[in-house]
Amino acid sequence: MGTARRPGAYVCGVDAAMDVVGGKWKVLILWALGERVRRFGALRRELPGVTEKVLAAQLRELEADGIVHREEYPEVPPRVEYSLTARGVALNEALAPLGRWGRDHVLDDGSPAAGQVREDDDVPLVAGTA
Repeated sequence: MGTARRPGAYVCGVDAAMDVVGGKWKVLILWALGERVRRFGALRRELPGVTEKVLAAQLRELEADGIVHREEYPEVPPRVEYSLTARGVALNEALAPLGRWGRDHVLDDGSPAAGQVREDDDVPLVAGTA
């Protein structure tokens, strides 16, 4: 259950994982869905700057990879909710050390990027790293 991946074998597991989470918004989508189930509009508000087209495309890719579950409810108006699958939860857990590394080595180390975002700012980090 996966989208078409780039041709050729992966060099290592990190290479394969990065192919799944590659893209500017996918890690932030994982973070948001790791917090709770969300509807499309709520996700869009949670990720300022993402366009509707890009968010929809990245959600479709994550769904095709078995990371995100899309639940459609037969209601009027239609309601769709997104959540993480068990595979998505495991991926989020694997990203938690990366979030800690970013906090320790980028946000807290006095680097130029550290002055842009602080841990207590209302900016999503990887779920489970706070």
